Amino acid sequence: MSDDLSHIDAQGKARMVDVGGKATTRRIAVAGARVVLSPKTMALLQEAALPKGDALATAKIAGILAAKRTFELIPLCHPLPLSFADVRFTVDASACAVDIEAEARTDAPTGVEMEALTAVTVAALTLYDMCKAVQKDIEVTAVRLLFKSGGKSGIFVSPLWPTDRPYPA
Repeated sequence: MSDDLSHIDAQGKARMVDVGGKATTRRIAVAGARVVLSPKTMALLQEAALPKGDALATAKIAGILAAKRTFELIPLCHPLPLSFADVRFTVDASACAVDIEAEARTDAPTGVEMEALTAVTVAALTLYDMCKAVQKDIEVTAVRLLFKSGGKSGIFVSPLWPTDRPYPA
């Protein structure tokens, strides 16, 4: 079991992976999520008329902060010196949805997938929090890794990554 799951020891117990002997490489990860709103909530979001204020700006800052503090939230994650973190939104008014992407970068001996996933999830939850005064049944969906590069395993590209979109560098 421990051969396949790096955070499990030979006895099946959780452990932190020793990355001290791994090469430092450029690591990039992009994660995505979708927040589905009602037409009323979507209109308020687009009009910047939500009771708590600018939901997207608040969610962006929350996601970036979450990326920087991932190691404090996920017990076996290493603290990483992020060189870049960003959260981006695409408002799809026709679907009453906000698509969120979070990107994290570092030069380190371990990847930044968890930082990107944490950032996109916290941004989605913050968007929920900013909108919950007008809607309780908001859906946070489709949290997933879209892209990663660096390290021994190389590049991963989700089938959801647009074929005409260049990879982050």
